[in-house]
Amino acid sequence: MNLKIVFYYLGWVLNMEAVLMLLPCVTSLIYRDGCLIYFLLPMAMCGMVGWITTHKKPVDMVFYAREGFLAVALTWVLLSFFGALPFWLGREIPSLTDALFETISGFTTTGASILNNVEGLSPSMLMWRSFSHWVGGMGILVFVLAILPMTGGGYSMHLMRAESPGPSVGKMTPKLRNTAKILYLIYFVMTLVQILLLLLGGMPLFDALTTSFGTAGTGGFGIKNNSIAFYDSYYLQGVITVFMILFGINFNVYYLFLVKRFKEGLLCEEARVYLGIILASVVFITWNVRGMFPNLFDAFHHVAFQVGSIITTTGFSTVDFDQWPQFSKSILIGLMLIGACAGSTGGGMKVSRIVIWVKETGREIASLLHPRCVKVIKMEGKAVEKSVIRSANAYFIVYFLIFALSVLVVSLDNFDFTTTFTAVAATFNNIGPGLGGVGPMCNFSQLSVLSKYVLMFDMLAGRLEIFPMLLLFTPSTWKRW
Repeated sequence: MNLKIVFYYLGWVLNMEAVLMLLPCVTSLIYRDGCLIYFLLPMAMCGMVGWITTHKKPVDMVFYAREGFLAVALTWVLLSFFGALPFWLGREIPSLTDALFETISGFTTTGASILNNVEGLSPSMLMWRSFSHWVGGMGILVFVLAILPMTGGGYSMHLMRAESPGPSVGKMTPKLRNTAKILYLIYFVMTLVQILLLLLGGMPLFDALTTSFGTAGTGGFGIKNNSIAFYDSYYLQGVITVFMILFGINFNVYYLFLVKRFKEGLLCEEARVYLGIILASVVFITWNVRGMFPNLFDAFHHVAFQVGSIITTTGFSTVDFDQWPQFSKSILIGLMLIGACAGSTGGGMKVSRIVIWVKETGREIASLLHPRCVKVIKMEGKAVEKSVIRSANAYFIVYFLIFALSVLVVSLDNFDFTTTFTAVAATFNNIGPGLGGVGPMCNFSQLSVLSKYVLMFDMLAGRLEIFPMLLLFTPSTWKRW
């Protein structure tokens, strides 16, 4: 284990977090909300620790998957801890546990909240809270790789694979740093376009920034107590709907469009299945809830928003979908589990894994009927490697083991099954609101401290594809050999 290179990366992450806190500092100066000192202190702490661990570059810059996974897991834990300090120091979230919950929810783009009065936060705290979504959406280490020449020899690929969501991650260009730059360029431009469109619709600049940060990271922290329902505008809600869905698509598709490989982009199997699931869900739910709205267009509008919000694991809401019929809520729970595309900012199990599992099931059935038949699973016209299938199957098993254990622990709070089950589903899949006591009009504040820490682990595990977090608790990870 090359711990020196792990701490070197962690130091750069803390340096980067100190720089990122400049945005809420500027916000505090503009609005004069008196919170500047609560950001300056964590910035100083991050800068000091960061300088200590990065002022001398390690001689041995080689690291492998174990170091990469460990660096990513520790990065997100430290990022969340220091990111929680402004809320706690400013006493806007008096409990350190609650401040950690809110911050982890922000960086993991979950959007689950413990706040009863969001509008009671100062502007700079609201800005930091929403900006955490944008930072966590594409990944902090991907950002570091994009701007800093860290290591050569392809070693940084272990970091990107550990942090990027999905069953497999590849390079768009021969140089990984260029790949990271392209990802963030696409991410930044799409965010900027959404901000401009919201401004054209009459949304204030502060609201447009925070809402776009939440949409881009598919996080869902709103700055109003009734979320996006506050903006009673078909245009504004429509723009957010479209961009939630767009940010849930694999960014490789946008890269293919960028380099004018339009046919390959349009034929992306995962994206087509993802959009097909959205379309089918909107049609079925609209039919089911049509009597609860003044007209069919209203029903379609709000259903499309909620379906886009749930499948991309954004978590914004315009209506209380907990009041919808059981059929509609069952579809939404299914969307919570499926999630968005691999290589997007969305959470969940990912559409690509669902496609692989369906095809693997079909192959098994075919082999029972025709034992001598050799059937190869393909995606995008290419054979899926056995290692990818094995990884997807392992993920499936571990996912449901952790899910079941989490439900068991949270059930100690003695809430109803819907609340308990969807609390885990909403955090493990980085969605935000669940149903029942953690529905869109409620929050997670009533849960016990134990349940909150379990759900914090679930949020981190869900964002990092489980295994990096599990490695923290594996003794062999820390052995030096």
